[in-house]
Amino acid sequence: MNGIIHPCTHPEDKPAPKNEDEMMVAIFEYIDRLFNIVRPRRLLYMAIDGVAPRAKMNQQRSRRFRASKEGMEAAVEKQRVREEILAKGGFLPPEEIKERFDSNCITPGTEFMDNLAKCLRYYIADRLNNDPGWKNLTVILSDASAPGEGEHKIMDYIRRQRAQPNHDPNTHHCLCGADADLIMLGLATHEPNFTIIREEFKPNKPKPCALCNQFGHEVKDCEGLPREKKGKHDELADSLPCAEGEFIFLRLNVLREYLERELTMASLPFPFDVERSIDDWVFMCFFVGNDFLPHLPSLEIREGAIDRLVNIYKNVVHKTGGYLTESGYVNLQRVQMIMLAVGEVEDSIFKKRKDDEDSFRRRQKEKRKRMKRDQPAFTPSGILTPHALGSRNSPGCQVASNPRQAAYEMRMQRNSSPSISPNTSFASDGSPSPLGGIKRKAEDSDSEPEPEDNVRLWEAGWKQRYYKNKFDVDAADEKFRRKVVQSYVEGLCWVLRYYYQGCASWKWYYPFHYAPFASDFEGIADMSSEFEKGTKPFKPLEQLMGVFPAASGNFLPPTWRKLMSDPDSSIIDFYPEDFAIDLNGKKYAWQGVALLPFVDERRLRAALEEVYPDLTPEENRRNSLGGDVLFVGKLHPLRDFILELYQTGSTEPVDVPPELCHGIQGTFSLDEEAILPDQTVCSPVPMLRDLTQNTAVSINFKDPQFAEDYVFKAAMLPGARKPATVLKPGDWEKSSNGRQWKPQLGFNRDRRPVHLDQAAFRTLGHVTPRGSGTSVYTNTALPPANYQGNNYRPLLRGQAQIPKLMSNMRPQDSWRGPPPLFQQHRFERSVGAEPLLPWNRMIQNQNAAFQPNQYQMLGGPGGYPPRRDDHRGGRQGYPREGRKYPLPPPSGRYSWN
Repeated sequence: MNGIIHPCTHPEDKPAPKNEDEMMVAIFEYIDRLFNIVRPRRLLYMAIDGVAPRAKMNQQRSRRFRASKEGMEAAVEKQRVREEILAKGGFLPPEEIKERFDSNCITPGTEFMDNLAKCLRYYIADRLNNDPGWKNLTVILSDASAPGEGEHKIMDYIRRQRAQPNHDPNTHHCLCGADADLIMLGLATHEPNFTIIREEFKPNKPKPCALCNQFGHEVKDCEGLPREKKGKHDELADSLPCAEGEFIFLRLNVLREYLERELTMASLPFPFDVERSIDDWVFMCFFVGNDFLPHLPSLEIREGAIDRLVNIYKNVVHKTGGYLTESGYVNLQRVQMIMLAVGEVEDSIFKKRKDDEDSFRRRQKEKRKRMKRDQPAFTPSGILTPHALGSRNSPGCQVASNPRQAAYEMRMQRNSSPSISPNTSFASDGSPSPLGGIKRKAEDSDSEPEPEDNVRLWEAGWKQRYYKNKFDVDAADEKFRRKVVQSYVEGLCWVLRYYYQGCASWKWYYPFHYAPFASDFEGIADMSSEFEKGTKPFKPLEQLMGVFPAASGNFLPPTWRKLMSDPDSSIIDFYPEDFAIDLNGKKYAWQGVALLPFVDERRLRAALEEVYPDLTPEENRRNSLGGDVLFVGKLHPLRDFILELYQTGSTEPVDVPPELCHGIQGTFSLDEEAILPDQTVCSPVPMLRDLTQNTAVSINFKDPQFAEDYVFKAAMLPGARKPATVLKPGDWEKSSNGRQWKPQLGFNRDRRPVHLDQAAFRTLGHVTPRGSGTSVYTNTALPPANYQGNNYRPLLRGQAQIPKLMSNMRPQDSWRGPPPLFQQHRFERSVGAEPLLPWNRMIQNQNAAFQPNQYQMLGGPGGYPPRRDDHRGGRQGYPREGRKYPLPPPSGRYSWN
């Protein structure tokens, strides 16, 4: 659900909602669209991120501190540019006085998330009452009060249902989200039918300038130009050049086919098991980085690190004697062999990375030189400034009041510009340097400044410099290096357990900003991978104190907020106003490492003990942990069972009867804020109506419980049927030009798309009336049909389909060939040609009774289309009410015999 909440509350490609109510309605509409695409039949599980494990909180803290810092820097920059533009006399719309939406409020424990939970309860009840698509559906809402990340709550539900005897092993799962770890989580379930749906990522989407609200530039490049009028009467002023988001399906059964082909190995000393191989592949992907651990310095995913790991794995696995993992538990002795094999090539990886960077920088430098060399010596300005086609009405276009004077000024400007010879040197901005030769700057002066790199991994002594710069310890400090490796190995074991068995420890986290080297993983087989049992998650307000910067303290109670800003606070060091970002060899700040201090849990809890008594009853409610709520409508078999529980007032948990709910098992307990039949469901959104005739019902739901040491088996269940294979032998082969096979787009790979060249588009632009509010192709006259002996046949939509339409002709008629697109009759000179619709072509080809002149239109002299300004008043000479086509013939009216 967080992948829905964020784009609906602060979208990047359209205006932000004006208030919280509009945000809620946008979320409802987004869920409706997803629902109509996926069309679930049994269960809809809506999971919002709750309190996360401590290992995830460090990443959340980094994100929120960055967002706060970048927001303040953007506000300062915006104000600076605004003042500069206004000082120069530029035009800017008046600054809107509105409260900036702080996306940090999308965190468990805030009033916003509490209100969202209420709104979603209302939304579910409304759909169960009024939408036929929801009538037989079971809906589970896991809001922000239920601890755990949203996707892991869903995975935990699937694991626990799989372990029940009534579970259908051929259930189809569809998970919505844009995180890459959903792929790993889907593979970890070993369910045969698993699909991920996500909104298609389209880079470089246009974004409006935050100052002038125009497109095509950023705040730093804003010039304060007046806004262009959109449309004749500025009727398109509020429209944005953006289309509705499109979604893509990622079918994991196809990915499993690729992985099976990639990981199949011959002559193994143990039986090959594709399910275990996929588990090992998921585990190896953790080395390139995830939400809980930094990636190893030698493994960058964009450099093909996963392919390198797979190749090393296939070479080493013959010596390991078995697989690396089993049902979420790691065999460290075998992992050590893989890591030491990676460590052997670390030095060459660093050198190759440096060579690739130098090569790229050299190519970019040559490209800049080439562009400067090819610049025109003189660019006219004023009325003679070159403009893109179609931009005649742009503000920069001027009308010459004195053309001769303008031409004279251009000649004088051209003569006064210095001549440029092939040997002329260029300044850094691309202009020719003065004659007499000023000495050029350093060779790289025109390139972007590179971040300073003190580690220099490509030079000898890289390990010593790395530990000195990143950890501030000497590389000879074997004890410290051992501690870093121990923490990283614990992290690998914790993450795999988290993916396959659930959270092993809510308290564990990786206590460093950087990862060790692969060559340091020597002797890890003796390290312990056990975690403290019985740990509990943070409470929501406690997590807010752990992840929020002081700038977002307004979401906390006043006395709690004071701990973030009071200089005398015992935990003031947790909330630095500014912090360093280590680029760590990267180019952009968002890729760097935020060097924030880690929160000490004991100090935090000690400080909060003093302010806990200040919480109001409402804040105490928001600070408590909740659970899942199950909803059903009036036609669901479970409804009467749930109503009976409310009538009897049962206080003990009751098992869910699986035969009434598609095999779903768990326990029910009464909900104090339940939605019940014949009780009005009040709308929390003023613009939406109350539900006065409610028939839906809700109840608290809890997943089946297991012993703490229970192990969920990572294997395909008995009775599960693998989907039919999709990939063909040719899909594995590379084409002649070296490109890999591409997936099919659309449903018909043989369809020939209709294409218009540039000349055709120019013709349409001249002939077709625009601004009419209809399609640009409406009522466009086609060339006349009385060209004698002319082979000119314009393509129409549907021409490629004509042979298929005629595929049921008798054999003796096949000599006739496809029907002509235009009938070659002689018409009167006053009659123009008319496009024949597909059914009309077939009719004429079979000598039907329909007369072609029913489709003819009145034309100008010579049969050509009349002028646009025809005095008869209609477009192109047509009557004002438009052309009247006869209806197509009903099916079966014409005989082909």
